[in-house]
Amino acid sequence: MLTVDFSRFPLAPGDRVLDLGCGAGRHAFECYRRGAQVVALDQNGEEIREVAKWFAAMKEAGEAPAGASAVAMEGDALALPFPDDSFDVVIISEVMEHIPDDKGVLAEMVRVLRPGGRIAVTVPRYGPEKICWALSDAYHEVEGGHIRIYRGDELLGKMREAGLEPYGTHHAHGLHSPYWWLKCAFGVDNEQALPVKAYHKLLVWDIMKKPLATRLAEQALNPLIGKSFVAYATKPRLPEAEVRAEPEAAAEAPAGKPAKRAAKATKTARSTTASASGAAK
Repeated sequence: MLTVDFSRFPLAPGDRVLDLGCGAGRHAFECYRRGAQVVALDQNGEEIREVAKWFAAMKEAGEAPAGASAVAMEGDALALPFPDDSFDVVIISEVMEHIPDDKGVLAEMVRVLRPGGRIAVTVPRYGPEKICWALSDAYHEVEGGHIRIYRGDELLGKMREAGLEPYGTHHAHGLHSPYWWLKCAFGVDNEQALPVKAYHKLLVWDIMKKPLATRLAEQALNPLIGKSFVAYATKPRLPEAEVRAEPEAAAEAPAGKPAKRAAKATKTARSTTASASGAAK
């Protein structure tokens, strides 16, 4: 079940993709199938090990085209182990509502995204999420749970402040909001409640079979009660004058300690990425 719509967020074979806070890996797997060079990063080591197993299984089954690559690694979203401008595409899906320093995460994503690169951010939508919070404290008052509810314009404002240029938004998973309302009403851990079990079966059937009736129903419901808010943006390209000036400034700069420290940091980050790639193989 994808939240990012790749018809609105084009991905080319060979694109370097970071799936930040990848969780179970759903978007990372789709990018791998599309021929990208994928890094799936999450702080949860158990999930990362599972994602690495699925990457290996996909490669074995021939699900990824020639030239595609995939690495799963543990990491901190606030201190990404990559040099500046490392990726063509960054995806962060249903993660930012968990992190106190969301501006710090945005800054890190912008740092590792190349100028002209694209970013997709998804968070729970304000209205449906507000209902979940009203129905159940247990839904959000847990360790690692949701700590904020975004309004769409608030998220877009933070993305602009980070230096991104949003170019499109939409809502997704309209069929899923009622399921979460039922879970909150009957108990978020109560999987045996009859309405919850029945609706879960409907969602599984929809995901597996993709019948026309539910596809049309979700399209109609997304603008009204879509569970997720999805925003797409680009990182502006540097003006040509600045691009030409940077190499000249670097050549003229004295080779002092700050420059050496920066070079060492870049070398360390590259080594970390290469080591992760080797481990995945």
